[in-house]
Amino acid sequence: MAVYIKGATAISPQATFNGQELTTEFASFQGVNYLKCIEPAYREFIDPMVARRMSRIVKMGVCCALKCMQETGIKMPDAVIAGTGLGCLEDTEKFLASIYVNEERLLNPTPFIQSTHNTIAGAIALAIKCHNYNATYTHRGFSFESALEDAMLMAAENPRLNIIAGGFDELTDNVYTLTKRLGLWKSHPVDSFMLYDYNSRGSLPGEGVAFFMLGGTQGPEDKVRIRSLKTYFTPDGNPDMEDLIRQFLDESKMAPGKIDLVMLGINGDHKTDMIYRNLLNGMFNNKAYAGFKHLCGEYDTSSSFAVWLAAQIIKNQAVPIVMLQGKKPEHVNYILIYNHLRGVNHSLYLIEQC
Repeated sequence: MAVYIKGATAISPQATFNGQELTTEFASFQGVNYLKCIEPAYREFIDPMVARRMSRIVKMGVCCALKCMQETGIKMPDAVIAGTGLGCLEDTEKFLASIYVNEERLLNPTPFIQSTHNTIAGAIALAIKCHNYNATYTHRGFSFESALEDAMLMAAENPRLNIIAGGFDELTDNVYTLTKRLGLWKSHPVDSFMLYDYNSRGSLPGEGVAFFMLGGTQGPEDKVRIRSLKTYFTPDGNPDMEDLIRQFLDESKMAPGKIDLVMLGINGDHKTDMIYRNLLNGMFNNKAYAGFKHLCGEYDTSSSFAVWLAAQIIKNQAVPIVMLQGKKPEHVNYILIYNHLRGVNHSLYLIEQC
């Protein structure tokens, strides 16, 4: 059920949108409560008259997908699939505010229409006049994984299909304030590059959009393949992840020793990071491993940024400032990604050079 990554584009708190070769130049944010995306020049991809009716996350999602299609030269995908944990929060807030201010009368329907989770997938289809398969998944920490699994199943049935799939989530001031009360985030401003050194509760929230053009057949320019994907749902406690990872690698017919780089979703929360640290003291002891949430922050579909980063590392054979332990591998053939959301939604990816 493997798929080839024909193109990948990401909008994040880093300068990832321009498509330049991966370098060591990643921005460090000091004294911040959360990370916000660097927005691109929308007018290069979206008509300004159309963009003015779109919220920030809708513009980022449409722009990201159009850039991905532009890079691959595929103007009409056979499917548009998206995943999001919380959907279009800014429009949801606008609609709820209008209900309160207008006392449930004379409501503007636009924020309600654009507040639904499938707004971005629909907006992408409208932008390119695509009448093909269109779906959005919203399964908390499995949202992007569900979208990707759908794309992989479609590619397995018909390898000639070109499928654009991605994940997106945004963060607003109001949502940050509410979720901070739940103890999800750091109680004080932090330095993003020192995120893993804070021995305290909470993480650094973020946001991002990433879209991938996927297919079941390898093209002449395709250098990266998603070999395997697996998810585990553990609402009642932490599983034996070492055993599950060995099982995952065994099912993927991959020896643990062949993994060149392990990418972990460590987020700076001393409680949830224990799952990762147990692995580092066990099967990943003395193994080169990297993080990614000091670059993008924590959000429901942050694994989409990890997949984008892994694809860039393999494609360019350059490992940026993400190493947390061990030496940078001289050549990267295989990357194992393990991420979990608050110890409940666990996902494993095997990304390989092809």
